[in-house]
Amino acid sequence: MQPRATDVLIIGGGLAGLCSAIHLSKAGFEVILIEKSSYPKHKVCGEYISNEVLPYLEFLGIDVFAEGAKHITKFKLTTTTNKTITANLPLGGFGMSRYALDALLAEKAKQNGSTILQDMVTNVQFKTNKFSVTTKNEHTYSSKIVIAAFGKRSNLDVNLNRDFIQHKSPYLGVKMHVKGNFPEDLVALHNFKGGYCGLSKVETNAINLCYITTFNAFKKFKDIETFQKEVLFKNRALKEIFENTTPVFEAPLTISQISFETKAPVEGHMLMCGDAAGMIHPLCGNGMGMAIRSAQMASELSTAYLENKINTRKALETQYIEQWNTNFKNRLRLGHTIAAIFRNDTLAVLMLGVLKIFPWLLPIIIKQTHGKLMQVK
Repeated sequence: MQPRATDVLIIGGGLAGLCSAIHLSKAGFEVILIEKSSYPKHKVCGEYISNEVLPYLEFLGIDVFAEGAKHITKFKLTTTTNKTITANLPLGGFGMSRYALDALLAEKAKQNGSTILQDMVTNVQFKTNKFSVTTKNEHTYSSKIVIAAFGKRSNLDVNLNRDFIQHKSPYLGVKMHVKGNFPEDLVALHNFKGGYCGLSKVETNAINLCYITTFNAFKKFKDIETFQKEVLFKNRALKEIFENTTPVFEAPLTISQISFETKAPVEGHMLMCGDAAGMIHPLCGNGMGMAIRSAQMASELSTAYLENKINTRKALETQYIEQWNTNFKNRLRLGHTIAAIFRNDTLAVLMLGVLKIFPWLLPIIIKQTHGKLMQVK
């Protein structure tokens, strides 16, 4: 059977994949997106996004505030010693669940003419300047461009023998939605021994509560509930949240093997997008903003290549790597540094003590882990 041909094939239907599908179908190209899950679906992640992405979302035809997203302008940080630091967010952001945002983007992609298929890619081959993509359901596709937006870890990472996949990651992520009192304009980050927890409201008025810890910290306890009571509750702000809210989910969502190691922006001639290309520590926030920004870069360069404004694949790949490094390399490096400081209790207390004395430093640090308003070409 002849493979189904398309201009662009996108592997993964999260934020990066869906934004790329909307962008490229809007530009008039035939797009097939393959996603293993159905929409809508909750995912383990913080649900705060920097306003840097708003001009691009507007270009894509997405109005998050019309769908109930919360305007977020303030930031609160609490320490393991129960000190509190507050700041205004330099650019601001919004709160919206992945459940709602992914579904909204998927619907827009379909309206633009993108084909979204529920399947799983098992193999990608590149030969004579074209890709051949095979799925679990034994379908085959050929395309000029493949954008890999399959998230944090995938069977394709194993097939590609990517460096980071060779190492076990010590991190565990836990997410839940809870109902209770919490300011709509606030994103909070509460530190506890062995991790940190982010909170912000989403469009349903639920509070998204998402924390990350290490297996070493977690394995001493028999279950999540015990871990939370024995460890998270040492932070008084977190104890108050847990004791004065009611869960929305039947059980917390969890994810393991979260890797923050360096990843290559191009693998096997595929443009890697979102978490597939690199992850910033949740401590620094805005991983979702980075995913959306990477989709814009990949889509704009793919458009230029398909329109013969970029003449060679090597030039396409080189420009994408350069843009990725320009936009994210320093942000990721700073994220690693901040996370390393917070893993050391002594350094964390010292750093937070400095921020308590000089609170004007906090917005400067936040600004360095976030981008500028995204200009649309």
